Amino acid sequence: MRVLVTGGLGFIGSHVVDLLVHGGHDVVVLDSLVAHGGVLPPWTRPEVRLVRADIRDPDAWLVAAREVDAVCHQAARVGLGVDFGDVRAYVADNDTGTAAGLWALHEMGFEGPFVLASSMVVYGEGRYCCAEHGDVRPRPRHAADLDAGRFEPGCPRCDAPLRWAPIDEDAPLEPRNVYAATKLHQEHLCALFGREHGLPVTALRYHNVHGPRLPVDTPYAGVAAIFRSAVARGEAPQVLEDGGQTRDFVHVTDVARANVLALTATEPYDGPLNVASGIPRTVLELARSTCEGTGLEPDVVGGGRLGDVRHVVAGPSRAAAAIGFRATGPPP
Repeated sequence: MRVLVTGGLGFIGSHVVDLLVHGGHDVVVLDSLVAHGGVLPPWTRPEVRLVRADIRDPDAWLVAAREVDAVCHQAARVGLGVDFGDVRAYVADNDTGTAAGLWALHEMGFEGPFVLASSMVVYGEGRYCCAEHGDVRPRPRHAADLDAGRFEPGCPRCDAPLRWAPIDEDAPLEPRNVYAATKLHQEHLCALFGREHGLPVTALRYHNVHGPRLPVDTPYAGVAAIFRSAVARGEAPQVLEDGGQTRDFVHVTDVARANVLALTATEPYDGPLNVASGIPRTVLELARSTCEGTGLEPDVVGGGRLGDVRHVVAGPSRAAAAIGFRATGPPP
């Protein structure tokens, strides 16, 4: 099978490429190399055809997607960003880049499976339960609450404490930052493309991905990369809020394997799937594990960011049933 992987030199995309090549597939990569300063990263595979271009350029898609059997769309601007001033860059890279690709695939009469790298950020806050009112959606965060150290959301009906629970793919979607809004729009555009063309689109909602090739020293990196960069500098990682934020941290090799399973399934799955380990951890636990053996201790600094959420942990059972994916952790 010939597969186009956009962002195939990036953190997750390069691991997808590795697995596809090992599986005997013909791979084409569309990547601008902007994330690598214009230089080929050391994991670039010489047997893979590289189209060095911007995903916002529809002509680049027309070249890269010629005669491919499947598309794996990983290229995106990621992370929470600096502030709302990043909105144009996120929309350009994520929304416009995806639209350019879908237009090109439409023009080419593409008929194969399409796998989109989505994210758990489309949920906003995760699933919460009130003892009296059952499942509820907490109100958006306010700066005054964060400044006062009130990090746990209360019931929007009675203000009672809430209990978090694993979230599944049928949960309401409520993006709470610019990046999240663009990921949801990507899902919508790709799903519309799939319906109009009668082909399956699998949106893989990654939870917090970590592992080799994780980008560092950038404001767009995830929390695992930020902690690792601090420790590498000999500094204690700074933990926002009280460190009790709960997440699901999944290894990049598992995420790559989920992509290959989705691309090569006998009956490709049409719809969203959580890609997660199924093992919840707090941000403070992650910081402490990053510090192990260094003599450093995490620095819990309080505060917080309005675009962050308190708890979001996945239910991974649908991915297991649909494509046979179960996280196993890093390879030995």
